[in-house]
Amino acid sequence: MEQQRSDTWKQLEVLVEQTEVEIRDAFLDIERISEKNQWKVIEAFQKYKVSDFHFAGSTGYGYNDRGREVLDLVYAEVFGAEQALVRPHFASGTHTISCALFGVLRPGDELLYITGTPYDTLHKVIGKDRDGSGSLADWGITYKAVELLTDGQVDWTTVEESITSSTKVIGIQRSRGYDWRASFNIAQIQAMVTRIRDISPHIIIFVDNCYGEFTELLEPTEVGVDLMAGSLIKNPGGGIAETGGYIAGKQQYVEAASYRLTAPGIGGEVGATLGTLRGMYQGLFLASHLVSQAIKGSVLASAIFEKLGFETKPTWEEKRTDLIQAIRFGQADHLIAFVQGIQQAAAVDSYVTPEPWDMPGYEHAVIMAAGTFIQGGSLELSADAPIREPYIAYMQGGLTYAHVKYGLLTSLSKMTDQGLIVTKPYTG
Repeated sequence: MEQQRSDTWKQLEVLVEQTEVEIRDAFLDIERISEKNQWKVIEAFQKYKVSDFHFAGSTGYGYNDRGREVLDLVYAEVFGAEQALVRPHFASGTHTISCALFGVLRPGDELLYITGTPYDTLHKVIGKDRDGSGSLADWGITYKAVELLTDGQVDWTTVEESITSSTKVIGIQRSRGYDWRASFNIAQIQAMVTRIRDISPHIIIFVDNCYGEFTELLEPTEVGVDLMAGSLIKNPGGGIAETGGYIAGKQQYVEAASYRLTAPGIGGEVGATLGTLRGMYQGLFLASHLVSQAIKGSVLASAIFEKLGFETKPTWEEKRTDLIQAIRFGQADHLIAFVQGIQQAAAVDSYVTPEPWDMPGYEHAVIMAAGTFIQGGSLELSADAPIREPYIAYMQGGLTYAHVKYGLLTSLSKMTDQGLIVTKPYTG
């Protein structure tokens, strides 16, 4: 196989290997964070005496499912929260966030996002007045968003002007979503919490933590956030959890969210886990390491595309707070070739060629590379983008660094062969 590599591939391998030398110190920092987070997870397992009988699962109502109960305790410990709700019944990150918001908001309350308009799939959850869909707006819950300043920071002047007696929840989206901005790190979120408490100490602070878990040494609930939510087919599922999500934070708010998942008075006391618990426990155990593999791949991608003249966010030198690597291509054909190359490098469905399509929940046609073992599992190597100017690709995941490297080489080879990028000739 090695002898069959094209000259294009070989010249790109030289570029990648040279880049790896230059970014070695960044890799060491990522590995140290991974180690500390791994220890934190192990110590939580030990504290609650996790044993193989916790993996058995339950059927029917799922009463007295000790594995489910202990998993909640472990998550709460790892995230420094009073309580956690970890369930395979959450269908997606959007569903999990929806349960959290519906749990704590009531008719007449207001949701205020201070990090700009949230991710596309949440728009239908927010909804429009009397839309008939059961959205927040349909239930008389109002919504406002304060757009970020041009430097990507929170516009505190407008935030203070926007807060009223109806403002019940302030929402923070940690990750960039489909925006060309920096994601918010834990230090920034902690500063937001302090500022909000000074303005109005009783407002509930909610964080969409998708893509952020285990990228830093602390999580939002460890710096004063009241409630946060995430998906198990992203970071904390470790590429093994087959579905699910988690909500963590203060006890009263997590319990309120649990009533939206099941029913008032039932909450987290029921819910058969069937055969899902082993994957959720083992995925959490592996998560910090696999997140570090994905982040190292993102740093490599950023460094390489910077060398090739493309703008990236974050740059390779910036500290990471989520998995997502944004690359601004400026042209649709560059973007599409890149995403198609990531798909071509997959172990699953490599023969499939993704094309832009009108995906439910999105406002523009979207192209997605997702050759994953878990459908939609974005801790696995994937890439997606709305087909709109300035044609930014969002790459995330990679269960192994080697796979991300292979994916980048495949995409770069495809782009080179199509004349979209130019690299130095291979001289052997």
